[in-house]
Amino acid sequence: MAKRKRSTQPQSDQPKEQTLLPQKRHYRQRAHANPFSDHALNYPSSPETLDWSVHYPAFVGTGKNPEFADVGCGFGGLLIALAPLFPDTLMLGMEIRVQVSQYVQDRIVALRATSNPASPESTAPGPYQNVSIVRANSMKFMPNYFPKHSLSALFFLFPDPHFKSRKHKARIISPTLLAEYAYVLRPGGVVYTITDVRDLHEWMRTHLEAFPLFQAVSEADLRAEGKGPILDAVYSSTEEGRKVERNQGEKWLACFRRVEVSRD
Repeated sequence: MAKRKRSTQPQSDQPKEQTLLPQKRHYRQRAHANPFSDHALNYPSSPETLDWSVHYPAFVGTGKNPEFADVGCGFGGLLIALAPLFPDTLMLGMEIRVQVSQYVQDRIVALRATSNPASPESTAPGPYQNVSIVRANSMKFMPNYFPKHSLSALFFLFPDPHFKSRKHKARIISPTLLAEYAYVLRPGGVVYTITDVRDLHEWMRTHLEAFPLFQAVSEADLRAEGKGPILDAVYSSTEEGRKVERNQGEKWLACFRRVEVSRD
């Protein structure tokens, strides 16, 4: 007996959101990309040349720029989790992989189209209008996107551990890159890092501790400041974080605040 083909047509009673949201199986991609390769990327020559209205059309005329940046945002779990919690804060994901960044872009478009505003009479931007993504190599071009002291939060969630010693130069946390992160992060802003690899956690923590413009801040202090929802999303909103939980693995969190150093 011949096998019956599964229907590809959406069921009539299937929620509209489910029919529009992209499916990951259609966006196959390697787990990691080489940041030192010459990728075909379009990037602004400076932050002043970047037209954010393309990314955040509902915020045109507000003068707002991104304040949260998720570096290596993967499938966008953190952005999607934080967007409703901070509706007036613009957030940008940066992802180097073609198919993954396209998935996140399609996901945001679908969520904007299917999410209802909190109130029909509201004139505020609708849900998920405050999130966007760029395909970018943040190790090379981060200052091209963000002006000095423009960000209040930088996220590095489950980055590529690059286990081999000769690959450590490709790790997303390094003395050279920390100088760029300190440039775009405003004083008082926070760097959030998390990984399930103990060695990488120690590497990131040690380099951040050694950098004079960053100071360790405890999870308890951040929660006392009202940043608990951010920390909860850091732990559990990403695909990698949920995978670690399913495998009953450990997660290592390290957070650092951007500080000013007196020049006297």
